[in-house]
Amino acid sequence: MSIEIGPVLPLDPSLYSLQGEELAFIQKFTGINGEDELKNHIIEVQSKAYAKCGYPCIRGFGFLKLGISRNPDYKSALKLLQERQSPILLDLGCCFGTDIRKVVDDGWLAENVVAADLQQDFWDAGHELFKSTPKSFPAKFILGDAFDSGFLNPVSLEDLKAQVLEFESLDHPQLAELTSLTQLRGKVSAIHTASFFHLFTEQRQAGLARSLAALLIPTPGSIILGQHIATPDVGIKRYNRAGKAREMFCHSPSSWEKLWCDDVFGAAGIKTKVTAELVDISDMRKYLEEDGDKVWIMKWSVVLM
Repeated sequence: MSIEIGPVLPLDPSLYSLQGEELAFIQKFTGINGEDELKNHIIEVQSKAYAKCGYPCIRGFGFLKLGISRNPDYKSALKLLQERQSPILLDLGCCFGTDIRKVVDDGWLAENVVAADLQQDFWDAGHELFKSTPKSFPAKFILGDAFDSGFLNPVSLEDLKAQVLEFESLDHPQLAELTSLTQLRGKVSAIHTASFFHLFTEQRQAGLARSLAALLIPTPGSIILGQHIATPDVGIKRYNRAGKAREMFCHSPSSWEKLWCDDVFGAAGIKTKVTAELVDISDMRKYLEEDGDKVWIMKWSVVLM
């Protein structure tokens, strides 16, 4: 089962809140310093995007958050800039590209960053929000469905094992010519994915984990990190969104560690360090359009050892 997504509630400007590091970051990239002018600009972009992509994170201004830099292992990803030549970073489910811009602001070359999402409207809204163009911000955006074999080829454990055993050297792909994520197999140093895994069934999450694992360079230091909805105990989470009953499969920190350590990388003979931390975000129900039990996100990382 997956989550039904749609603009089930009208926009609410009172949900807008931007301050501190995130305010300074958005001001820097938009060039708009006046807070009232900036708010009007953001709400205008939000309104257009919500009409096309009615996700709760757009209604709740989640696209303004610097999620990647608040991951406990973000510094491990940045270390790769000193340890590797021209490392590639992929942001799967990039939304407006806010996290991508944070990575670039922290030193990653935009030309070595790949952003991927299911809808072009997200990336276009990001350019409008940050007043950029493909020329001024040349990160590669690639449109596609992570469960389309023509975009990201499914990977079996046997395939993953063989890839690890056969890995010898790395040739840097021409990202400007990229048409699928499968072309990045064995070439990515860091992968970020947020608010993504929880959209899918347990089986699909496992398959996605294998496919992403195959994109990484299978050497120590390569990293996958992100965050998504989770629960203290693995299983089906039942809740209401805007008065409608819904459910999703949620991993717990322990089941998430088992997935990566035992069922994915461990099965391919690769040692990993998995960190998974639950954060109670129940006070954000109004942003999530959700009521019911407590709400947690899991901040996590998988580092190859």
